[in-house]
Amino acid sequence: MTDTTAPAPAAKTGPRISGAFHRLLAFSGLIALIVAFSLASPNFLQTQNILAILQATSVNGVLAIAATLVIITGGIDLSVGTLMTFCAVVAGVILTYWGLPLPVGILGAILAGAASGLVSGTIIAKLKVPPFIATLGMMLILKGLSLVISGTKPIYFNDTPGFNQIALGSFIGQIFPAVPLPNGVLVLFAVALIAAFVLSKTALGRYTFALGSNEEAVRLSGVNIDRWKIAVYSVTGAICGVAGLLIASRLNSAQPALGQGYELDAIAAVVIGGTSLSGGRGTVLGTLIGALIISVLANGLRILSVAQEWQTVVTGCIIILAVYADILRRRAL
Repeated sequence: MTDTTAPAPAAKTGPRISGAFHRLLAFSGLIALIVAFSLASPNFLQTQNILAILQATSVNGVLAIAATLVIITGGIDLSVGTLMTFCAVVAGVILTYWGLPLPVGILGAILAGAASGLVSGTIIAKLKVPPFIATLGMMLILKGLSLVISGTKPIYFNDTPGFNQIALGSFIGQIFPAVPLPNGVLVLFAVALIAAFVLSKTALGRYTFALGSNEEAVRLSGVNIDRWKIAVYSVTGAICGVAGLLIASRLNSAQPALGQGYELDAIAAVVIGGTSLSGGRGTVLGTLIGALIISVLANGLRILSVAQEWQTVVTGCIIILAVYADILRRRAL
């Protein structure tokens, strides 16, 4: 008898880029940048410069972690930068205008971020507005509200003792004077650990990945996907509130015109770190590596007196390469 069994389809060939390999590439790129800038300038590895890089990474890193959660679901949040500013302004109103205690201002900023995320998530989940449009609208709304609430003027925290210590103080430095690690970096690490735990060990984390992998399958399994989407955007907003506190503490003021453009650096860090823009894949560790790459690149080019315009060009090229690597990875799956 003749065997009529159809031959098995040939296995896919070509480059296969796993998520772990993508993160390894990003980490190798970070090390390469550090080595290159160290050889190019003796000032790069000085303690003060390293601390400056870590301090810069704290704000963008927290924002990038917030963006990571949304991007894993297959969505996008263009409002993270202006939401950060809005939360800083809310803290300024509570602490400077109303004269309430510092813990109330901190809580108010985080709750304002969560409430804004709740609104964005509701618009996306219930009204079915695409995330790009919904968060673009929220970006403009929050920018306007920041200017209206502050009267278009910066709000200073000179009369709030201890506020600048949120980012600029050094709890570690008080214990180990030789290691004056800023508190802002500790906040970044704390947010990263909590976010990693949520993504890996909780129902919210499981549904975050599930929504990005196959939303329709999750819906057909009887899960209330609207509720989980709203929850993800709310958590994202709360994390943006933490970023708002960090940047306000660094500047000792809430600058209402600040914030727009920060979302681009945050999304760039997420993409460079290996989170897929199509959703379903991503890690907090990869995002931290991406945020460090952005900060090291900006700092190193500044030390080498490279014009800001060319720094932007280089960052754009890196983002394109990172997205192309993600495309290769998805083709290979």
